[in-house]
Amino acid sequence: MFNHILVPIDGSLMAEAALPAAAFWAEKFKARVTLMHVIEKNAPDAVHGQAHLKHPQDAERYLKELAKRAFPKRTQIECHVHTNETDDVAGCIVEHADELSHDLVIMCSHGRGAALHLFMGSIAQSVIARGSQPVLITHPDQEGKPPAFFCRHILVPMDNDPEHAEALPISKELARRAGATLHLAAVVEQLASLSGDKAVARRLLPGTTSRLLELARQEAEHYFEELEKGLLAEGFQASAHVFRGDPASVIVEAAAVASIDLIVLGTHGRTGMAAFWSGSVTNRIVSLSRIPLLLVPVGKS
Repeated sequence: MFNHILVPIDGSLMAEAALPAAAFWAEKFKARVTLMHVIEKNAPDAVHGQAHLKHPQDAERYLKELAKRAFPKRTQIECHVHTNETDDVAGCIVEHADELSHDLVIMCSHGRGAALHLFMGSIAQSVIARGSQPVLITHPDQEGKPPAFFCRHILVPMDNDPEHAEALPISKELARRAGATLHLAAVVEQLASLSGDKAVARRLLPGTTSRLLELARQEAEHYFEELEKGLLAEGFQASAHVFRGDPASVIVEAAAVASIDLIVLGTHGRTGMAAFWSGSVTNRIVSLSRIPLLLVPVGKS
């Protein structure tokens, strides 16, 4: 499934937080890895407190040293430095999709809030919008260093959008390769947590809305019960749960309680981008949690 992993690196220790996950999945899938650095036009002298790699020779040496330090010798590593200076780093990485033919991008989010620049900027957005490659977002540890990466428990949040179920096959393959347990989770909102257009229905028709939410809970429990039976029959260790409350908050809490190592979420990419970047459940999960998150483009057929 994943044969070639691309890891964009800006030269900072924080960006290296993507490397443990890249090494883990490269081993599990016997995939090759390309470490990529883009020479930025008018680059600052420092990035995240460290010297910025402004010269191709420095970047090439750095990537080669990183390949030896962060990956086993048996891993096939390639280093690619985009030497033409650009002020559109994100666009440059996206344009390399055809040239490098990677099928998974792993990158680091540098923190929360305003520091989420790498994730909230156009790099991840552009890759997802093109709908060709899943994107795995990781985080540095509390000291800003690369954390160890494990994949013993995978959480797959799902809702009533059947296209989001397209993330399940990838989750199953990840679980097979890693020997991980799959946890499916659905969150049916409570009357008090409804927002946006749903909040209007809550105010105008509270009784009807409450009954509809209860029906949604019952349907979700039946659907998840069947999914869990199917996964167990296939030999997976699996669980399925239906929760009530605010979806993003509940998912983050459930992930923490279950010691989740990876959250896998389907996203509509281009068709759903406006909602995705303006406060959707996915975006809020990233803001609230430091658990690695794999975004899988769905609904592209």
